Amino acid sequence: MTISFQDITENLRRISISGRLDIAGTDEIATTFAALAASAKRRVVVDLSAVSFLASIGIRALIANAKALQNRGGKMVLFVGDNPPVRMTLEITGIDALIPMFSDAAEAEKAACA
Repeated sequence: MTISFQDITENLRRISISGRLDIAGTDEIATTFAALAASAKRRVVVDLSAVSFLASIGIRALIANAKALQNRGGKMVLFVGDNPPVRMTLEITGIDALIPMFSDAAEAEKAACA
């Protein structure tokens, strides 16, 4: 499990996660992810294109951080790229209704800034 970030603009940050977002993986990155999502940046794109497995605890972390960001006037969107297992998990659980999800990185960045 790895996590990294890139500040795209003054207000936009991309957080990239790779590996398994299961109990062990989520525990490993939870504090870092929360800190990165809670930064001064008000718009966040979470890149899940390299996530190989997404468990309910990983979904819970996404929702909690999206809500925290929204409460501060920010916005989180998800970039899944060409990752059918992650896309299907998010669609089945209805998370895509709470956090906008995109297959194209440029569209995700544009939506985050809208």
